[in-house]
Amino acid sequence: MNQKQQNGTMNIAFLIYDQVEALDLNGPLDVFIKANVVSAGSYNCYTVGKTRDAIHMEGNTMAVIPSYDIQTVLQPDMIVIPGANPDYVMEYLQDDDFQNTVMSWIKDQYRKGTIIFSVCTGSMLLSKTGILDKHEITTHSMLLDTLEQYNPKSIVKRNVRFVDQEQLITTAGITAGIDAALYLVEKHHGKELADTIVTLFEYQQREFEH
Repeated sequence: MNQKQQNGTMNIAFLIYDQVEALDLNGPLDVFIKANVVSAGSYNCYTVGKTRDAIHMEGNTMAVIPSYDIQTVLQPDMIVIPGANPDYVMEYLQDDDFQNTVMSWIKDQYRKGTIIFSVCTGSMLLSKTGILDKHEITTHSMLLDTLEQYNPKSIVKRNVRFVDQEQLITTAGITAGIDAALYLVEKHHGKELADTIVTLFEYQQREFEH
């Protein structure tokens, strides 16, 4: 953890793309926003897309305009990669344009030391970047076998809520993103702040392995 993360504001970019899963995105986002409500200046959260064109979230229920595109985005300390329905995720894996722009940008950021935090099937989107190689990783239970097939150099963990590999955090399905975000708040700023957010959420945490 660098000095900026310990004592200053941490820039967190939330990747958004067409058909992104709503709770994958908004669960962790709200954890970090609540951290700012309780402890001002903890996190600077913003969204980033391939372009600044509006994207449609899962089910086409709403359109969201990214704060930045990948060319102009404020330098992040951490990038959150929410997942999507597995069918869409597999399409993005085969989408050369998406891989050569968005995923290439994420790979470059990882090389610079930026923390990558994937939620749910978001880890599958990283399968062609090399970022997952030689790491313990996880994803939604529906895609564990597929994640293992696409990442033979990785160790796929089952029956865990999330896996922290320092510069890479991956989570199990959907609500596990909330658990991992709370864990990171505690890691960065202490248990008292994380517990306060749990109280504000009225969130019923359960015992889990990670």
